[in-house]
Amino acid sequence: MRLIELSSPGTRIETGTLLFTAEDIIRFAKKFDPQPFHTDPVAAKDYVFGALCASGWHTCAGWMKMFLAYWETEVARLESQGVTPPKLGPSPGFKKLQWLKPVYAGDSITYSVTLTDSRPLASRPGTFINMMINDGVNQRGETVMRYEGTVLEFE
Repeated sequence: MRLIELSSPGTRIETGTLLFTAEDIIRFAKKFDPQPFHTDPVAAKDYVFGALCASGWHTCAGWMKMFLAYWETEVARLESQGVTPPKLGPSPGFKKLQWLKPVYAGDSITYSVTLTDSRPLASRPGTFINMMINDGVNQRGETVMRYEGTVLEFE
């Protein structure tokens, strides 16, 4: 089965929701993006965001975490029905990453993926590249992050 057979282009699939706690925001930022508005709630009040907020990289990592959990469940569902799931590989890249709204402690972000196109790679027979729009929306319905991603698929 190909991914495009599983999800037709334009179909938005929610992959999961992630709650961003102050503790998680600080823990991630201390390791990967140690700017004061991500690591210190008091100092964050004096920055443009006005409060502690998650690193944009944290919101992207949240997308990946939710997608992988969703995909693991989807693979198990397909296999239980006797269907061979698509064999997804790495992503050769992304473009147009946008961090549109800050993600504050207490925000719940619901992530999604929308397949937009799929085509074979001429240079690698049996390999396809899938293009998709990936995003995260907070509990107020505001899109907080979006990017165009790609993922390889193998026969």
